[in-house]
Amino acid sequence: MHHYGKGPLGPDVGTFARSFAAFGMGGPGPGVGPAGRARRGDIRPAVLRVLADQPMHGYQIIQEISARSGGTWNPSAGSVYPTLQLLADEGLVVAEETGGKRVFSLTAAGEAAVADLADEQAPWDVAAASPDLSGYAALRQAGGRLAAAVLQVGRSGDKNQIVSTIEILNAARKQVYTLLAQD
Repeated sequence: MHHYGKGPLGPDVGTFARSFAAFGMGGPGPGVGPAGRARRGDIRPAVLRVLADQPMHGYQIIQEISARSGGTWNPSAGSVYPTLQLLADEGLVVAEETGGKRVFSLTAAGEAAVADLADEQAPWDVAAASPDLSGYAALRQAGGRLAAAVLQVGRSGDKNQIVSTIEILNAARKQVYTLLAQD
């Protein structure tokens, strides 16, 4: 059962997902930099290094960076695809249509750029080694898991399950605000 738009049960699932994205429940992983973001410029060497192993499409690049960082850095499509375009404009990567997807590979100039990065620590290693001193990583992960469960109810739940989920979420929100109000 799909619920699109605003109806008697409240905002659509997309609105819910965007609210979590605004809170930081997506994108680069925790502990990478201020507010869990990778340092500016880290996506470029990460993309080049990943493509040095094999040609990939954008989503594969995102997943590979996430895997190499142990899940602590999950770059967004909004950072990877513009980076790929810039690298293509600079002649470092080339895109080829394969199976309905744009697959990117390094050019000779791109391979030389990767060789220039050999002495630098890989960005995903920096991300994986960065401590999470605030507990923000666990909070983001818990929020992300909650969002996934709520989205599943929104996609396949019946009206009673949706209403019950709304009640659970409202109670949880009140508990969190009560926690924040404590000295």
